[in-house]
Amino acid sequence: MFRKTVGLASAGMLAVGLGAAALAPAAQAKPSATDSTTSTTSTTAACALRLGSVTSTGAFTSRMINATSPITVGGVRGTAGVFPANQVQHISTFYGAPLGSGESRSGLTVMGGALYSSSFVVDGQSQLDPHYPHNNLRIGGGWSNYRWIEQSILQPANAGNPARVLLYGQHSDGTTRRWVSDGGSWRVTSGVGGLSTVKGIAVIGRTATTETFIANTRAGALVSLTWPTSYMSAPTSKVVRGSTWQRFEKLIATKCGTNGTLLLGIDKDTRTGHLYAVGHANGTATAIRSLGQVPLTFSDPQYFRIAPKYDVLNGG
Repeated sequence: MFRKTVGLASAGMLAVGLGAAALAPAAQAKPSATDSTTSTTSTTAACALRLGSVTSTGAFTSRMINATSPITVGGVRGTAGVFPANQVQHISTFYGAPLGSGESRSGLTVMGGALYSSSFVVDGQSQLDPHYPHNNLRIGGGWSNYRWIEQSILQPANAGNPARVLLYGQHSDGTTRRWVSDGGSWRVTSGVGGLSTVKGIAVIGRTATTETFIANTRAGALVSLTWPTSYMSAPTSKVVRGSTWQRFEKLIATKCGTNGTLLLGIDKDTRTGHLYAVGHANGTATAIRSLGQVPLTFSDPQYFRIAPKYDVLNGG
């Protein structure tokens, strides 16, 4: 069960400096021509995003999207029987780690209005390995009215256990809440209003004391949000672009270069995805270069990122 150590009924009090006006398009933030979906001739060969999906039958898929010119997509590897058919309502980033000839995978899902901790192991052919547990463990109910969830894990390379495991979720009333994993349970650490206009959101940066997200709004703005990890803290926002970003229902991001981000925007209406190279978040001065449309039909119900155990993000 979740331990509500703060009263979220009064979460509106925490929306300091992050009201709806802070997320509205800024008049001075004119979209750059490089924000269009026209493919460029440049190559970002070193960058790739590992894309996961859940199919209507409950299979778990994995493939690489490579930021080459033109964009290339690796072959899909599917794992049947991971989830019940047509049950996954929301899914977080999944974390993968090599195990023998295969891989262990774990993340959070919402199924039937309840939050689950989902984990399994695949063999070298990406099939469920029967030698290891396959779990969808129920954490708690009350998740029917959440629009999205995301899990963020800070795992130092020289430490056996994660330094920080955080869960974010946005309720349909517009309140975005954060929990921290605390010895097998989850403890609320913050809740803010003012984010109800957000459509897609992705983590692009982590430090010892902050987490940074990139998000798009229904009005078309692209913004960065920096949220201190301290108890009862509230995020601050900066407009990155003022318009044209409303088409995407889902944003997925991964590291690109030393301090940049490879950003995938998914338009569920047209079942298309568009890839961008994004520089270090710096308000309207943030560099954004379109890499073009991904040669893939995005027809599965859920898409998410598959991250490595040591997931370094320096884009925020």
